[in-house]
Amino acid sequence: MTLYHTIFENFNKNYIGSATMAVIGQSCLGAAAAMYILSHGTSIGQMIQLAIIVLACILANTSILAQMKHKVVFNFIVTSITLSILLILLNNFIL
Repeated sequence: MTLYHTIFENFNKNYIGSATMAVIGQSCLGAAAAMYILSHGTSIGQMIQLAIIVLACILANTSILAQMKHKVVFNFIVTSITLSILLILLNNFIL
């Protein structure tokens, strides 16, 4: 958990800049995940994956706009990035 705490402390110290960059970064990563998901068609499985990634990105962006606690915002951003990378890898290499 040392890496998590170190990154969170840097995020917390420079919250405004970090949150701005996080919105851009995780939104672009979420869009790439949506592209990879939709490249395999529009079946119910792809729509569920698409709903998951859209919800994760919306929660991260909304938490920043709603000025939630920095730890909550950071956790939503980490979750969104993790889900995006996982779904990109899943749809690019496995499916």
